[in-house]
Amino acid sequence: MTDRPSTSVELSWQGGYKFSSSDAHGHSVTVDAPMDDGDEFEGMMPGGLLLTSLAGCSGIDVVNILRRQRQSVSSLEVSVRGYQQPDPPWTYESIELRYVVKGTGLKRPLVERAIKLSEEKYCSVGATLSGRCEITSTYEIVEDDA
Repeated sequence: MTDRPSTSVELSWQGGYKFSSSDAHGHSVTVDAPMDDGDEFEGMMPGGLLLTSLAGCSGIDVVNILRRQRQSVSSLEVSVRGYQQPDPPWTYESIELRYVVKGTGLKRPLVERAIKLSEEKYCSVGATLSGRCEITSTYEIVEDDA
């Protein structure tokens, strides 16, 4: 089974609820949570990283697809809001993505297609989450100033 894609990370406890995570490429991120409500903390909480992973995965796809379609994209922003169950384990019930695609002469059907392909075919994070929660999206196209 060595022909399957794989990803690995290493996580190291730094004290409290703080961890340092690094990937095989030498990139790192701090994962943390407040010890008590109102406490300060120094990293992203795991749920926020999950939403970030979804937005990043889909964002990479959308930019890649639009560039292959020869669309002039200058900016892509993805806002994500996740709604969790009120009790442990606080499973995400639904997630909303909002894409703001900026560029020159962007064609609406191609933007729609890029988002749909990401969400339905290419984004591994979205495919994994969609079995547990509903994922919906909206988008806006913003024309670059002349």
